[in-house]
Amino acid sequence: MALEVKELSKYYGQQKALDGVNFTAEKGQVLGFLGPNGAGKSTAMKIAAGYLLPDEGDVLVNGVSVIDHPHEASKMIGYLPEHNPLYLEMYVREFLSFVAGLYQLKGRKAASRIDGVIEACGLGGEQHKKIGALSKGYRQRVGLAKALVHDPEVIVLDEPTSGLDPNQLVDIRKLIMSISKEKTLILSTHVMQEVEALCEKVVIIHQGKVVAQDLLANLKSDEAETVLYLETQERLKEEWFAAMQGLDKLRVLGDGYFQLKAADVSVLRKEIMELVSEKSLSLLSLRQEQRNLESIFRQLTSTKE
Repeated sequence: MALEVKELSKYYGQQKALDGVNFTAEKGQVLGFLGPNGAGKSTAMKIAAGYLLPDEGDVLVNGVSVIDHPHEASKMIGYLPEHNPLYLEMYVREFLSFVAGLYQLKGRKAASRIDGVIEACGLGGEQHKKIGALSKGYRQRVGLAKALVHDPEVIVLDEPTSGLDPNQLVDIRKLIMSISKEKTLILSTHVMQEVEALCEKVVIIHQGKVVAQDLLANLKSDEAETVLYLETQERLKEEWFAAMQGLDKLRVLGDGYFQLKAADVSVLRKEIMELVSEKSLSLLSLRQEQRNLESIFRQLTSTKE
């Protein structure tokens, strides 16, 4: 296993930011780490990258503990924090040379790695410019190059597209996709479209706890709960639905607007149409909620303590 996060817990004063967090990522896998604001995503990413110590638990990178062997583990991890820290007065190539030196890369080996990440991150035309003169999109590219310069096996990206305009966002996503072909990549974000476009596996965290962990395809499988929305011109009555065998749960959204969670969607659809005919209702719509990552996310993170 390329990355193992084991029973992570972290307190900030009396607040428990992480509560027994566990997840794994296999070699070559792109894992989406999702959660609402304040769920503990950035705290988990900082610990996984070795930038913050947990109060409990451990993180293993290729079997090496970031707690017990931080120097050895750091060589295998590349990290782009949410707030990308860069020296704005340094030139791009100068900055990457400085970072390479921190990992004891010198001479031809350092030059070769710097050339490689400059090309991979599309920084050829910017390498002799000051970082402070670059757009946010190009600064993110520099941050990615920094995370890659020592050729790590695991890359941790925390909100890498935050604050980018649509064109910059597309460019960074393409860059992430190209990086993910050879690396294990952990992508922390709250943008569902990014995860659906880039990730094979998903971990969802809420209030410091993991509430889902599976392959994206499994989370969105047809075996998951099906929801129908029924809208009629007339007022609907809950008792009309009480004997429906295909119905699991009913929620009133309006006088003529019901949400129906199906125990058996084919049976429920038939029963609804029979009801419409029997009561001579004017049917405005009967639609099935599309099972996408956003609906799953809302379902799992909408509960409050």
